[in-house]
Amino acid sequence: MRRTSFARWPCSIARTMDLLGDRWTPLVLREAFYGVRRFDEFQRTLGIARNTLTDRLRRLVEEGLLEKRPYQTEPLRHDYVLTEKGRDFFGVLAAMSRWGDRWLADEAGPPVTLHHEACGHDTHAEVVCAHCGDPLTSEDTRMRRGPGFPERLAERPEVRKRFA
Repeated sequence: MRRTSFARWPCSIARTMDLLGDRWTPLVLREAFYGVRRFDEFQRTLGIARNTLTDRLRRLVEEGLLEKRPYQTEPLRHDYVLTEKGRDFFGVLAAMSRWGDRWLADEAGPPVTLHHEACGHDTHAEVVCAHCGDPLTSEDTRMRRGPGFPERLAERPEVRKRFA
C-alpha cells in the first residue's frame, strides 16, 4: 500500500512529515548530531535493519540534510555528514525533546539534557517570537496564509474559516 505524499501540500508541517516519513528518520538525524557518521555506527547505535537504514540515509542525502563523503575507496565507504540544512533541523529535535521531557519523562527526570556551551548552563528549547523574543503559545499565536499559499485553494470555505 502506497502512503499519501504530503510533499506538495500547502503546509510546512505536512511537508516536513513527508520528508521524515517515519520514526527512524529523526533518530538517524539525532545520531548525526551526536557525531555518528558511518553506516555501521548508525546501525549499531539504533539497532535498525540495514535495508531500512540504507533507505533513510539515501533519502536524507537526496533531500540535502546529509552529505556523503568518501572515507575509504576499497571498498568504497562514506561518512554521512550534516549539511547546513541538516544542522538547521537541530531546533526541531530540541523542541521534540523539550515536549518529551515535559510529558513523557519518568520521575527521575529527563533522560538527556541540553547543555549550552556558550553560557555554561543546562537548558531546554523554547519557541519564541523572532521579533519580540516572547514565548509563542497556541493561546496567543494564530496561523495566517503566507505568500506561498496557493491562490487556487484560498477561496475554499474550510481555508477561509481556518485563516479568518
